[in-house]
Amino acid sequence: MTATTLHHERAGTRPVSRSVIISALAVPVLVLGQFAMIAIVPVALVLIGTLRDARLRALRWWAAALTAAYATPLALWAIGPERAPSLSKDMHPVFAAAVSVTALAVAIAYHLLRRKKTVD
Repeated sequence: MTATTLHHERAGTRPVSRSVIISALAVPVLVLGQFAMIAIVPVALVLIGTLRDARLRALRWWAAALTAAYATPLALWAIGPERAPSLSKDMHPVFAAAVSVTALAVAIAYHLLRRKKTVD
């Protein structure tokens, strides 16, 4: 155990979850790497992580935008008349770019939020 861990245990708080930032960075890797269906897991982790942690309140709109950007091609794939065998094959490149850019925006907003808190 480190001193930081002990400090958080004594204070009764927990450090900001890194799963949000790791998940936000994993989304573009998975979507651009043709594993778009698996990207539902990190998208859900970003959304749930920002909704559960009050310190990440500033990221909630970004997380909602990421979820909407990902849910749009997912819904089009699911209800489409001619479904491709995978979401990656059916996803238009504009949707892939929108999901990737939004996920990177979440990561940038996270870092700006952390930088602001360390300055204050």
